[in-house]
Amino acid sequence: MKVIAIEHPHQFNSDDFPELVMALGFFDGIHKGHQIVIQTAKKKADEMNLKSAVMTFDPHPSAVLGRKTENIRYITPLEDKVDIIESMEIDYLFIVHFSKEFASVLPERFVDEYIAGLNVRHVVAGFDYSYGRYGQGSMEDLPVYAQGRFSQTVVEKQTLEDEKVSSTRIRETLGNGNFSDFYHLAGRRYLTKGHVVHGEKRGRKLGFPTANIEVSDDYIFPAAGVYAVRIKISGKWYYGVCNVGYKPTFHEEKPKYPTVEVHALEFSGDIYGNQVSVEWHTRLRSEKKFSGLEALVAQIETDKQNAIAYFAKLEA
Repeated sequence: MKVIAIEHPHQFNSDDFPELVMALGFFDGIHKGHQIVIQTAKKKADEMNLKSAVMTFDPHPSAVLGRKTENIRYITPLEDKVDIIESMEIDYLFIVHFSKEFASVLPERFVDEYIAGLNVRHVVAGFDYSYGRYGQGSMEDLPVYAQGRFSQTVVEKQTLEDEKVSSTRIRETLGNGNFSDFYHLAGRRYLTKGHVVHGEKRGRKLGFPTANIEVSDDYIFPAAGVYAVRIKISGKWYYGVCNVGYKPTFHEEKPKYPTVEVHALEFSGDIYGNQVSVEWHTRLRSEKKFSGLEALVAQIETDKQNAIAYFAKLEA
């Protein structure tokens, strides 16, 4: 897959690319609705004997146009989004830098420069996709702006249990730590990446050594609690138990940021500095404060056994 970074105003011409079928969208999370849009574009490209393409945007429009100044968190940060789209066997990925200047582009100019101007012959997008200044352009308007230069396919609303499959719905699901719902909405497990850093090393003293993972602020993280996870270390997956939280048993005052610690089952070794991936499966319990270390150790052992039972059932 060829990845093309675009700054506005861009200098590309239609001659720079083969004829394309392009899926349009921000695609945060690449959930089942997004997947249908992208798969439809790929199928259409095969039918028309053209190359497939996806156009997405970075950063999120709200990071540029919104009033909030804090960091925007994503279901799939850009690097992960690129990996997933590449796994879908798309030929071209266009990543448009979303700036205030780009946001002010009128719908007609967007179509001229970012669709027709990139040699697109067919567009695929969701029914509610909007484009141009203030999102003024709609899929209903697109044929008017196209002026016969390309055709289009509109993907209708996708629902699960009578609710729209959307990034907003998934964000709420992740915030609650409901990873089984995420799996149903996205068709895959939630994945985060981070580097192993030195922590307080209490787990080792308690007989449950943990990998303290420094995770990018770009990710949406679940509510504090204990989760059954898999952790990928040096290319190999291990079952594990993950604690997301503030460790109230050890801290009188709540730390500013939660920690992410994974006890990998059947693994021992020094992995400080390594990048690891965590695949989130199910919430085991909420975080709680214990009366002493003995009660904490007993609960950790229970968590471990519950995780083992979960994965045994999953594999059955």
